[in-house]
Amino acid sequence: MNSTLRGQITMELATTAGLSYQIPVRLAFHQATSWAIELTFFLPGDEPVQWTVSRELLLDGLSTVAGEGDVRVRPLEWEDDDLVAITLRSPEGEAELIAPLTALHAYLLRTDMMTPFGEEFSDEWLDRGITRLLTGAELHN
Repeated sequence: MNSTLRGQITMELATTAGLSYQIPVRLAFHQATSWAIELTFFLPGDEPVQWTVSRELLLDGLSTVAGEGDVRVRPLEWEDDDLVAITLRSPEGEAELIAPLTALHAYLLRTDMMTPFGEEFSDEWLDRGITRLLTGAELHN
């Protein structure tokens, strides 16, 4: 059975234009794509923006600098708060999101209860994917 775990946290969005917003961010973990977390950002006055980020990258970024290219994650300490900075780069620009470390960590632990880290690409997962391809079933189910 494939399940989805949804969550929401508030992040601070800082753009290259020097603007900063507190925005809601929806997190979605689908067992069918257990290597990834979907992050949907609800921007003021704009359509939601979705990025798919490696679950392992987010976990690694809680304790050390992780990622190259379009997505980087690193821990931050600000006064008494433990935070995580998520930097997203695209041809349109760059944005940095600051999230509470404890909230992101708690969400990742919940995903681990559904699909343990390191078991994202198990034989069972591959068998299910091959069966779906051969039977024409949707990969989302």
